[in-house]
Amino acid sequence: MKKKCCVIGGALLGFLWLHFENNHITRTNIKYTNDKLPSLFDGYTVLHVSDLHNKEFGHNQSKLIDKTKSIKPDIIVITGDFIDSNRPNMDISMTYIREAIKIAPIYYVPGNHESRFEHYEILVNKLHSLGVNVLDNISIPIYKEDQNIFIAGIQDPSFVSENTTQFDMILDCLKTTKKNFSILLSHRPEKFNVYVKHNFDLVFTGHAHGGQVRLPFVGGLLSPNQGFLPKYTSGIYQKFKTSMIVSRGLGNSSFPFRVFNTPELVVVTLESPLK
Repeated sequence: MKKKCCVIGGALLGFLWLHFENNHITRTNIKYTNDKLPSLFDGYTVLHVSDLHNKEFGHNQSKLIDKTKSIKPDIIVITGDFIDSNRPNMDISMTYIREAIKIAPIYYVPGNHESRFEHYEILVNKLHSLGVNVLDNISIPIYKEDQNIFIAGIQDPSFVSENTTQFDMILDCLKTTKKNFSILLSHRPEKFNVYVKHNFDLVFTGHAHGGQVRLPFVGGLLSPNQGFLPKYTSGIYQKFKTSMIVSRGLGNSSFPFRVFNTPELVVVTLESPLK
C-alpha cells in the first residue's frame, strides 16, 4: 500500500511539474546595441512572440495578454506558426491578436504551419482587418519623428517548396541600403548564414521550439530542420554584423511536451550609442 501511494504521489508530482513546464511563461530580456540605430530609437522595446500553435494561456488568453501588457512594448513581432495546421482553430490565436493590437503595433510573418493551412488567405484578411502588418515578402519603414528604421518579413521557405534559391532571391529584394538599420522577421533560424549574406542587422526567428527538451550544458536536443543537437535554439547569435534572436516559442505541435523548456516571450531593448 505504501509503495502504491508513493507511485501515485510521484506520478502526481510529475504531472504538476510537466504542467508547469508547459504553461508557465518565461520572460527573457535582451539588450541589443548597434551604431546604425537612430538616436530616437534608443530604448525602443520589441516583444518577440513565436510558435503559439493555437495554445491557450488562461481563459481568452488572459495570461498571455496580461504578460504583454506588463511588458509595454513599442512593437510586437510574431515569427510564424501562430496557428497549427494539425488543429487549425484560428479563433484561439486571434483572441490574442485582438487584445495585443490595442497594446502595440504588430508585425507578422507566417511559418511552415501557415503554409499548410488551407485557409491562410482568410487568416491574412482577418489580420489585416485588425490592423496587423503582415510582412509577406515586403519591407516597410517604422518612423519616430524624422528618423526611421526598416522592418522586413519573409514567408517560410515551405511556401515555395523549400526552394533555397527563391528564398535567397526574395531576401535580396528585401534588402535596404547599408546605411539604414534593418530588422528581418523570418521563421527559420537554420537560414542564419543567408541572413548574414544579405546584411540584415537584427533577425527574429522561431521554429526550433528551444530544442523541445533542454539539458544543462547541452541545450536543445531536437529541432525541425536542424535535427539532433541543433545549433540555433534559443537566445542571440552573432556573425559579422548580423545578430539573430531565436525564441523558444510558446506552444507545441507534433511533440506535445516541453521539458526544462518553459514557453517564452523575448523582450529586446534596442540601444543606440548616439543617444
